[in-house]
Amino acid sequence: MPSPQLLMIEDDTRLAQMVGEYLAQSGFGFTHAASATDGLQKLQGDGGGAVCDLVILDLMLPDMDGLDVCRRIRGLSGPMAQVPVLMLTAKGDPMDRIIGLELGADDYLPKPFEPRELLARIRAILRRRSEGAASASRSMQFGSLEIDRDARTVSVAGKGAEVTSYQFDLLVALAERAGRVLTRDQIMEAVRGRELEAFDRSIDVHMGRIRAAIEADAKNPKRILTVRGVGYVFAKQQD
Repeated sequence: MPSPQLLMIEDDTRLAQMVGEYLAQSGFGFTHAASATDGLQKLQGDGGGAVCDLVILDLMLPDMDGLDVCRRIRGLSGPMAQVPVLMLTAKGDPMDRIIGLELGADDYLPKPFEPRELLARIRAILRRRSEGAASASRSMQFGSLEIDRDARTVSVAGKGAEVTSYQFDLLVALAERAGRVLTRDQIMEAVRGRELEAFDRSIDVHMGRIRAAIEADAKNPKRILTVRGVGYVFAKQQD
């Protein structure tokens, strides 16, 4: 089985070298891009860029804001539009984290960080994707909403709905338990396992993005409902 390929877009060359050496020892392929422009070119395959299974993205880059890079990644054509993105940042403002998640980042790790935690988060993201691909191939249909677990796609009335890899897993976790109220902890356990702590309110941010993708009116949702003080429920009877 080929090694997962990681792309780190980071202008701190020393940090990238340290991270690359550590991840290589853990069996990962590693490519470094020192600028946003170089990173986006590698993702699009310009100049023979390698296939990428996950992007480690610094928020502060010399030629482009990391949030803009994330936005551009999600705007790419083909499979790279859905590549998981793990954001790194030295900023302590929680708003940066929220904006990053809203733009489609799958996870967020502030600097400075322990390499072991970075490795654990990478493995968790890739495991979710692998488990999702190995799950039942049949699609789930709820009225006009179709969730194809094999293709990892979501469509509403035949039109594709854009969600990140993590948001897809959240949606599947809810849909598989349709009609059952789940706490935030239960949702996190279903998609991430027990080894990592959830970001405060990150579930709410992702739910907002999922609603924007699948609901006719995200402010008045009919499919993913909030149970105040408890969590969320996927309403299986609504269309």
